[in-house]
Amino acid sequence: MGNLRVSWEDYHRQIEQLAVQIHDSGWEFDRIVCLARGGLRVGDVLSRLFDRPLAILFASSYGGAGGRSRGELHFSQALAMTDRDLGGRVLVADDLADTGITLARSLDWLRQHYGDRLVELRTAVLWCKACSTVRPDYYGVFLADNPWIEQPFEVYDAMDLDQLAQKYADP
Repeated sequence: MGNLRVSWEDYHRQIEQLAVQIHDSGWEFDRIVCLARGGLRVGDVLSRLFDRPLAILFASSYGGAGGRSRGELHFSQALAMTDRDLGGRVLVADDLADTGITLARSLDWLRQHYGDRLVELRTAVLWCKACSTVRPDYYGVFLADNPWIEQPFEVYDAMDLDQLAQKYADP
């Protein structure tokens, strides 16, 4: 198990290929719920491509040095959305299925809070690791060797704001 370094170009290509896979499946859905933080960009792009409303469920479990330590999973108390309610057919989008815990518990959270209004839930991620206990309905790449994925936005996890300010300071 090594690291998989992903550029912005590769990252956006993965989202586009995932969108094509969902489109080619013929499945019609009413809205998208993305899991933040990792699924924010995925959900945003899919929302734009499919012209569907986007809701955000905030979930957090990683922290520590470089954001690589898994801790207890926490959810926001409510969805952030502009619709008055969540229902119908919902696509749940995230960046990856690592252990599968976040994806599984997110589906449980949605069913607990909106179950009587949900017709169908399907899941979509960019990467699905072999160690995941959940197999998403749609995924871009299956990773048999379970690498750590170095996504392009992770540089900000270790960035020092004072150094960043100096970078953009007037000479």
